[in-house]
Amino acid sequence: MQIKLNLKIFLLILLFLITKQIEVYAILMFFAIIHELGHLLMGVILGFKPKSFTILPIGATIGFKTTCNDYNKKVKNGNRLAVKKILVSLAGPITNLIIFLVFMMFDFEPFGINREIIIYSNILIAVFNLIPIYPLDGGRIVKNMLHIFYGLKKSYTYTNLISNITISILTAISSIAILYLKNIAILIILGYLWWLVISENIKYSKKMKLYDIIENSNIIKPCKQQSVVK
Repeated sequence: MQIKLNLKIFLLILLFLITKQIEVYAILMFFAIIHELGHLLMGVILGFKPKSFTILPIGATIGFKTTCNDYNKKVKNGNRLAVKKILVSLAGPITNLIIFLVFMMFDFEPFGINREIIIYSNILIAVFNLIPIYPLDGGRIVKNMLHIFYGLKKSYTYTNLISNITISILTAISSIAILYLKNIAILIILGYLWWLVISENIKYSKKMKLYDIIENSNIIKPCKQQSVVK
């Protein structure tokens, strides 16, 4: 498995150093990586082979290798791979919720551990990742559920629409929060979400053009070994 580091992370570290919030960023990154290890464990349990682990400015992402067997097992209008992807996507937030419950139930103060920061961090990471914006966990869950019920092409269309509606709502809410809380971290997170949405809008446009070409030419692509990124 390849381990990669996105160099943009150093820009974010510098920004949080300047704003004196580096401790908060370090804690969030630590539990974001634990979150990703939850995805990794579930992927391995489901038979995926880890391909890459990339540390990003906000969190991390894992690439898995998949096989044709999962593509060929139909589940309604989708396939078994879509079901497995839902389980892998759920594993990350569930990992954070387990950590949250453990620190809620037990007192770690005698060990010098600040329970409140850990509880807050894990709830924040779980909720953030469940936002229905692709490719966050929430967006992936929505996309694969739509794939199962409506097929792959419609799942792309509906997921793209949901992502754009969600970011518009979050922008309105975040604008008010920034005005009253004056916290630059909110602006950074919002900017990151916009970057995700814009990037996916470009990919969506290209996918729809490809679908049109395939449908018009009646091309059926044979299944080959694929890779899925979480």
